Amino acid sequence: METGMIVMKFGGSSVANAERIRHVAGIIRKFADRRPIVVLSAMGDTTDDLLEAAEAALAGKVTIDAVEQLHKKTAAELHISAEDIDPLLGELRTLLTGISMLKEVTPRSRDYLVSFGERLSVRLMSAYLNSISVRAEFRDAWDVGFISDSSYTNADLLPETWENIRNRLGAYAGGKPGDGKPMPIVTGFIARDQKGFITTLGRGGSDLTATLLGAALRAQEVQTWKDVDGILTTDPRIVKDARTVPVATYDEVAELAYFGAQVLHPRSMQPCLQTGTPVRVKNSYNIEAPGSIIVTSHETKPSPVRAITTKKNVTLIDIVSTRMLGQYGFLAKVFESFAQHEISVDVVATSEVSISLTVDGKKLNFAACRHDLEKYASIEVKKEKAIVTIICDVMRSSSILAATFDALAEENINVQMISQGASKVNISMICESDEADRVVQVLHERYFGKDGLCELCGGISASGGNV
Repeated sequence: METGMIVMKFGGSSVANAERIRHVAGIIRKFADRRPIVVLSAMGDTTDDLLEAAEAALAGKVTIDAVEQLHKKTAAELHISAEDIDPLLGELRTLLTGISMLKEVTPRSRDYLVSFGERLSVRLMSAYLNSISVRAEFRDAWDVGFISDSSYTNADLLPETWENIRNRLGAYAGGKPGDGKPMPIVTGFIARDQKGFITTLGRGGSDLTATLLGAALRAQEVQTWKDVDGILTTDPRIVKDARTVPVATYDEVAELAYFGAQVLHPRSMQPCLQTGTPVRVKNSYNIEAPGSIIVTSHETKPSPVRAITTKKNVTLIDIVSTRMLGQYGFLAKVFESFAQHEISVDVVATSEVSISLTVDGKKLNFAACRHDLEKYASIEVKKEKAIVTIICDVMRSSSILAATFDALAEENINVQMISQGASKVNISMICESDEADRVVQVLHERYFGKDGLCELCGGISASGGNV
């Protein structure tokens, strides 16, 4: 039986209402002998409600009705006092009044505003846990040592956060069950800068809170709880019989996240990568399922293909310049232009005189960059593309590519570009956006179906374990 200390993180959907809070509290109680530190996001759509309240305040209407009703209704349904949330609701109303008077929302005030979601969430959960005889206390992130720079809306945590956490939570983490120390229920996503102003940690912020706590305290593992059985071989909305990946590396999960999978953001995994602390993805609706564990490296030979993901709304840009034939600096000039215009590139394929690359079509403002590039190259822009990425052992790419192109040829599916080599764990290909789901289905069947590549090579069994 596992006994080591753990960190447990639950997202907003997991604590969206009274029923979900009861369910999560039951999970927490089940793990109470593991000395858990619990990290929570804001309830459900609270962050959106807060931002809408700010827009209303800018228009002259100060109201916290949506936020207040959700949290007070939840407190009533849980049969707990609202005394811990009332001061925060008053503070929120004051902030919105200030926004209404000043007619502006600065990045700093925006961070202050959205922090109320997490702060309200931990107070409700703490109160409910105490009501069911699980001794707990809410802790805002700065109470346990989270300190950041002043990059509001996307702050970076400062190095001293590590030692702060150890100083403030080390006694709890190193204690024993039944010693009377209350369980910390900590706000995810937020911190304070050195001036004392509240900051938010940007994308993956709540996961980052959890992984830094786990890494700093040398937890046995960090658990992030979702509504699926772990990391899956592909999106279950595309392939209904997608399987659980029992073990994945940090590198593999980073690539999955980058190319569209709903797993931990690469930034959030950095603390655990530094210390080798495992991260386990578990299903809050299927507690007994082992989930997926993310580790530094595979201890045994894994399946040749681990997972498939897709990223849609991609734009493919072909850049050709015969004038640059044999000249140094072609690639440098191209990427300097993309950097200057703050355009992030996903996948690249190059030759002596041409470059094909993809960018996020939803965020693309290419006109100015195109003007610069057309001074020395011809440009062709192709919209409505998708990236299908195979997370795999690239050292075994020959057999993987053979299986890939055989499967696609059988279905008369053409890919327009392939990229391999920049990463040791992925092969990416470009196809039409409306064909992406079909590509994923065909490849998933070829890799993970009966007699598929991964079955033949000793990969993942139908039950999710190692063959």
